Amino acid sequence: MINYKTLGLVNTRDMFAKAVKGGYAIPAFNFNNMEQLQAIVKASVETKSPVILQVSKGARDYANQTLLRYMAEGAVAYAKELGCEKPEIVLHLDHGDSFETCKSCIDMGFSSVMIDGSHLPYEENVALTKKVVEYAHQFDVTVEGELGVLAGVEDEVSAEESHYTKPEEVVDFVTKTGCDSLAISIGTSHGAYKFTPEQCTLDPETGRLLPPPLAFDVLAAIEKELPGFPIVLHGSSSVPQEDVDTINKYGGKMVAAVGIPEEQLRKAAKSAVCKINIDSDSRLAMTAAVRKTLAEKPGEFDPRKYLGPARESMQKLYMHKIINVLGSNDRL
Repeated sequence: MINYKTLGLVNTRDMFAKAVKGGYAIPAFNFNNMEQLQAIVKASVETKSPVILQVSKGARDYANQTLLRYMAEGAVAYAKELGCEKPEIVLHLDHGDSFETCKSCIDMGFSSVMIDGSHLPYEENVALTKKVVEYAHQFDVTVEGELGVLAGVEDEVSAEESHYTKPEEVVDFVTKTGCDSLAISIGTSHGAYKFTPEQCTLDPETGRLLPPPLAFDVLAAIEKELPGFPIVLHGSSSVPQEDVDTINKYGGKMVAAVGIPEEQLRKAAKSAVCKINIDSDSRLAMTAAVRKTLAEKPGEFDPRKYLGPARESMQKLYMHKIINVLGSNDRL
């Protein structure tokens, strides 16, 4: 058993309470490799923002759980080396699919876990989430539950249709499970292809697809039922079109990739939404930079020469999200 506190990590409890009160959201950036981790930590330190290092089950398998533990510990040490005296860094499991997965992460030093039972019948979701909460709280690990289903595909998470969270269920769910935060569905979606062209409208000036608006009426109803309770938005990448264009320019093939407009995320961040998940945007920034470098320098084979620019591109993206979308800068 490895307690996250010995790694220098924190859980989300105080972090979320401050965010709800302050009207901003904490960035939850998924990472899969060292360059992403370096970019996240540097962005966090330079903007003085708390941050959630988010790892899916697939990313954990890819990285190896033992190496991941030391990467998290190293992230805290790196933040201090960069000048942050008291970094607030969470290591969080994204979309845990079973009690066993969540328990394994808790035992290996995660400070926060999500148990996603949203695909199950309601009472089964309640029972599974409660079981994870009861184990996690023994070690002061915070737990995120989910009600409602997001469409889209990202890693091992896949659903063809979304189902909005039912506001009439949230109080019962939170009360019965004891979860510390709640992921909801109000129209966000996983992946870079969040909406079909049929769901979008066409911007006559740019010719680009415009996604349907988020269901802020559902969010307002949930806030009314659970005043001050930490709410989480998954699938909240904006899919920057400049990165999509760069990928396509240098040999990629991304057609009809569209994300959540940043103005809608800014609005959400000022509500009880205190954690916003971003994954695809980082992947796009990294891929665009790598493709551009290799296209312009086809003889290059040193990974540092194309992953270095990718790291810089991701750091720029993370800092933009923190300052201009989530408002979590200058909170440390």
